[in-house]
Amino acid sequence: MIYFYYVLMWLFILVCLLLIGLVLIQKGRGGGMSSAFGGGGGNTAFGTKTGDVLTWATSVVFALFIILLVSMNLLADKINAPPNAPMNSVSSSNSSNTPGK
Repeated sequence: MIYFYYVLMWLFILVCLLLIGLVLIQKGRGGGMSSAFGGGGGNTAFGTKTGDVLTWATSVVFALFIILLVSMNLLADKINAPPNAPMNSVSSSNSSNTPGK
């Protein structure tokens, strides 16, 4: 199970890098920081319809990012859970040990 976690971790890192790349390729809509880095021009390097494709691809990669994030969290909880540990149990032995007696 630990090997599956490491495979998911490497896939998660690749998806993160892909998501960063997709966001940086997109044309800035409001000026903002994109004009500070020279992206203020109206021409795109990949054509006119790439904005729609890049928006769609960013949405798909973001959904994959969330799915990987949740699955890695659930898998890490299973890996790190102590075996045979009761959930939210209160020990009754502490009630008989009162200080001062």
